[in-house]
Parts: sequence; C-alpha cells; structure tokens
Amino acid sequence: MRAALAFREVSVAVPNGRQSLHNVSLDVEQGTVTAILGRSGSGKTTLLRTANRMVEPSSGSVFVAGAPDTDVVSLRRKMGYVIQETGLFPHLTVERNIGIILEAEGRPKLQRANRVRELLQLVGLDPEIFAKRFPHQLSGGQRQRAGLARALAAEPPILLMDEPFGALDPLTRAEMQDMLRELLRRVDVTVLLVTHDLDEALYLAEHIALLSEGKLIAYVARDDFLRSKEPEIVSYVHAFHRGESETRRGADSA
Repeated sequence: MRAALAFREVSVAVPNGRQSLHNVSLDVEQGTVTAILGRSGSGKTTLLRTANRMVEPSSGSVFVAGAPDTDVVSLRRKMGYVIQETGLFPHLTVERNIGIILEAEGRPKLQRANRVRELLQLVGLDPEIFAKRFPHQLSGGQRQRAGLARALAAEPPILLMDEPFGALDPLTRAEMQDMLRELLRRVDVTVLLVTHDLDEALYLAEHIALLSEGKLIAYVARDDFLRSKEPEIVSYVHAFHRGESETRRGADSA
C-alpha cells in the first residue's frame, strides 16, 4: 500500500545542540491510523509537527503522497490538525470556527453553511443546538468534537492528532474514541495520532510506533505490539498493566 506520509532519516536539533529526533524513518500507510507512543520528551509531538512543517527537520525529509512539498500553505491545507485544547477561537461561534478554513479559501456562504452542518452531524453535534454557541458554552468533549469537525472541514487527506483526548475524563475520552473510530470508517483519511495511552493506541490504530529519546524503537502492526519481546515495548506495556498484575497477585494470594 502507498505511503500517504513518509519520514526519511528525519532529525531535529534544538538550540542547545541536543537532538530531539534522531534519524527517524517510517511510512504511514494511506487510509490507516498510526499511533505514536512514548514517554514525555521522547519526540512524539516533534515528529508529528515535522509533517506539517511546524517544526523544520535539521536533516532528512518528509514526503506527502510520495513527494516533498515546498509550499507550506499548500502542505498545511492537506492536513487537518487536532490538539488537546482544540484551539477554537473563543470569540467565534462553533459554526464560524468550523468554517473558518473554508472562508479563507473563498468558499460561498451557503456552501460553507452546508458543509458545517454536515460536519456537526458527523461528529455527533446537533447543528440546531450547537452551531450558534460559543466555545465557552460547550463541554470539554463537545469542544473536541468541534475541533475535529474544523480539522476535517476542507476534506484533508491527512489528519494529525496530538493528544486530542488527553484532557478529558475517562468516560468522555472513551466516548470520543468510539466516535472517532466510527467516523474514520466513513471518511477517507490517513491519521497520525500522538498519545501516551496504550489502550487508546490499541483501540484506534492499525500500526504503532514507539519513540524513546528521539529514536524510533519499534514500528509494528497493532497485533504484534503486545507480543513483542523488545525490552522497551515490554516495559511500556508493563507500565500500563500494573493494576492488572496487582489484581492477579491479590487473587492468587487469597
């Protein structure tokens, strides 16, 4: 399958001379979800941001649909971007927030309104209720839905998601994961998802990349991740299942 997004020996150096990424190479297959895991400071968000040139690689290349894109504006219009705090403009209605990219592209008003309505329905928000509200009138989960709708407004082929559900409570987070998984069945888009949450990665992604200290430790199919004998993967999995281990230990000693 063709790579929608390809990283080739990408390195990023920060001003103090330390490298936050070291020669990272991986292919993100078209139409799939790839999750990037790793502890804080491992380079996950830095790698994500090299895709849309919010971070410029010190060396190496990033290819979109097989070719480098030197026009930053054109490149970013090919990529939706969803962050943890949504980045909604507080002084604009939900309708205007979602349609702002279409407005910048010069789309007619009626076309924008119809597209916003379609997107609100897609992310599970009733347009009649939510279109005219402002971000402060929404719950955290509703703001994330609106942020996702905005990222999809111009039908980008690639969606970058940086810890999109990290600030939500567990139940709302689970609802958002369900919504996203169902939405991705209906939208032709390639997703690169940064998360700390192993369960989220296993639930949403077909492939998982693990970074450590700026280096790519593993890039495997989801079903192979838990079976891996790679020490850093084993440690990562163990850290997420400590409660299960304690429960089994308690049951065995009872």
